[in-house]
Amino acid sequence: MAKEARETGTLIGSDKVEGTAVYGRDNEKIGEIERVMIEKTSGRVSYAVLGFGGFLGIGNDHYPLPWNSLKYDTDVGGYRVGVTEEQLNGAPRYASASSWDWTDRGRTKAVDDYYAGLT
Repeated sequence: MAKEARETGTLIGSDKVEGTAVYGRDNEKIGEIERVMIEKTSGRVSYAVLGFGGFLGIGNDHYPLPWNSLKYDTDVGGYRVGVTEEQLNGAPRYASASSWDWTDRGRTKAVDDYYAGLT
């Protein structure tokens, strides 16, 4: 049996997305993708969770980003987001997975509104 492809010209496996660098508007690396959040019924990726801060992954804060705010850049082999590190510091975030409730529509709306206001 052939080995399953983890990436094609237009598709990428979630395990390859996790750990991919994210660069800000100022071309500085601001973190990396920790996970993607996929809508169960549509299969659409809604959010990427960016790990940022801390040291060697310890003490990272977690920043949900609307998936459509990320654009893959082949030149850097990572994603670009139209915010700076300073703007990211004001974004909705959480310290641990247990402190974020994805079922709370108010929280996801706050994320969507924050990034919509920066464009």
